[in-house]
Amino acid sequence: MILFFINVLLALAWAAVSGSFSELNLAFGFVLGMFALWLIREQVGTGGYIDRARKIISLALLFLYELAMSAIKVLIMVCRPKMNVKPGIIAYPLKVDRDFEITLLANLITLTPGTLSVDVSHDRRFLFVHAIDASDPDGTKQDIASGFERKIMEAFR
Repeated sequence: MILFFINVLLALAWAAVSGSFSELNLAFGFVLGMFALWLIREQVGTGGYIDRARKIISLALLFLYELAMSAIKVLIMVCRPKMNVKPGIIAYPLKVDRDFEITLLANLITLTPGTLSVDVSHDRRFLFVHAIDASDPDGTKQDIASGFERKIMEAFR
């Protein structure tokens, strides 16, 4: 966590030196700070920080990809003259067990069009997901397991 604050300080230092505190310049400074920390990773032990940041960025890119693909699928589904969908609720068995991870997974599922996280079981072993087309529940479970849940476990464990 301390390395994150060092990275933020490096970004602020970059913004002060360049004379612009715009969002884009701060983001650029943050990336420059990550690069600087990567250059001295052996001396200060920042290898894990850089690796975790890369995995979180990978999760964000996966979300953007899934967001676009789900939006296209729902658009095609809605534009058809005869909608042949079978909505339903799927009980998804969770591999993640921390509150933060469950919340993040539920929110990512809810933010993608066509799916909605409904509830988590009391024992936190199942996430109930409403899908606009639940004709293939095993396929939906596999998509969640190999997509969002795998990336969350890689990034935060």
